[in-house]
Amino acid sequence: MSVTILVGAQFGDEGKGKIVDYLSEKMDMVVRFQGGDNAGHTVVNDSGSFKLHLIPCGIFKKGCKAFNGTGMVINPDELIKELTEIESKGVDTSELYISSRAVILMPYHIALDSASEKSGRTGIGTTKRGIGYAYADRARRNALRFENLLDLDYCRSRLDAVMPTINAELEAKGCETFSADAIFEKMKYWAATLGKRVVEPVSFVNNAINRGENLLFEGQLGAMKDIDLGIYPYVTSSNPVAAYAAVSAGFPVKKIDEIVGVMKAFTSAVGDGPFPTEMNDDMSDGFRGTGNNIDDEFGARTGRARRLGWLDLPIVKFAATVNGFTSIAVCKIDKLDTYDKIKVCVGYKLNGKEIDYMPSATELYKVEAVYIEMEGWKTPTNGIRSYKDLPENAKKYIELIEQYTGVPVKYIGVGPARDEIITDRL
Repeated sequence: MSVTILVGAQFGDEGKGKIVDYLSEKMDMVVRFQGGDNAGHTVVNDSGSFKLHLIPCGIFKKGCKAFNGTGMVINPDELIKELTEIESKGVDTSELYISSRAVILMPYHIALDSASEKSGRTGIGTTKRGIGYAYADRARRNALRFENLLDLDYCRSRLDAVMPTINAELEAKGCETFSADAIFEKMKYWAATLGKRVVEPVSFVNNAINRGENLLFEGQLGAMKDIDLGIYPYVTSSNPVAAYAAVSAGFPVKKIDEIVGVMKAFTSAVGDGPFPTEMNDDMSDGFRGTGNNIDDEFGARTGRARRLGWLDLPIVKFAATVNGFTSIAVCKIDKLDTYDKIKVCVGYKLNGKEIDYMPSATELYKVEAVYIEMEGWKTPTNGIRSYKDLPENAKKYIELIEQYTGVPVKYIGVGPARDEIITDRL
């Protein structure tokens, strides 16, 4: 039995989908433990190329249960769409389950999110998928949960109770209102389509642990987008850090065996917020690609070109501190293959003085990144499968990450496909 948690070590888009897909070969259950369909995990395997937004990446392993956990906000229409897409590629989805306590993301949440972003007054560069408003309704106890789909009479009464508040907010933002009748019709369809997948989550997870199964908890985004610990307010609306996997699933933290932090060999971000090592577009072309390849630097959800920069080790070390990484997976090291010189941020100066902590978002705008420069390796790495065969300068890059963070690098991604990975580092 083992419980592994996998989370992002930067701003998200680190390559978690690839690592989850790889690790799922040894898992009995893979759990998405927070977030919604505002981001995507890219997976390339024998079944094809996929950008998953809600379905856990373990869905591709036959016999592995895939579980949408309690900490998620789930748009049922998007989940049904995603299920249909992967089923069309021959993927068996019969073992996908949904927590009865997960929040239903409603059409009006999307309308409210879009209105806020459009106004510019409170916009922070969200994906306009309604995530923040769904979590807000959870906090003010207006949200409906998947358990409500199993009792449609109660579901209707809850809907009638919350719609006046929802519609008043929509009117205040200049949006069209929604009728309870129309929403209820959708909920009846969701109940008929997804109801059989809804399970009581605490017993579902704990029984699996007690049976000695191997569980992998899959986080979305990264530590710098955590609503409490990240670059607030330019953050997501949940906690994509390891501890929240236990909190949301309802199992003791002492049962966690391994925490894998996934990072890119450089840094990327989508949306607004501070980014100390950000490059201009000309410098970042070597990282970005054209958009024609599955691993080019464009958002899996939005298609937006990602903001790109040199590796920021203070961010990775901060993520290691708050998550307690037992190992690190470094993805996309092959993207550095063409560079003569590679810069790495190893510290920050604030008001001319070096600091040893992660500053607030306001201060992070003001920091000066302290760089060292390393020699590139100028040779392709995507065909390499053993650490000993990596160029010496690539090894030095990996060893710098280990020395700075104090965490061993266990996995090294050298391409987007499942088998394009080095696993003999440790």
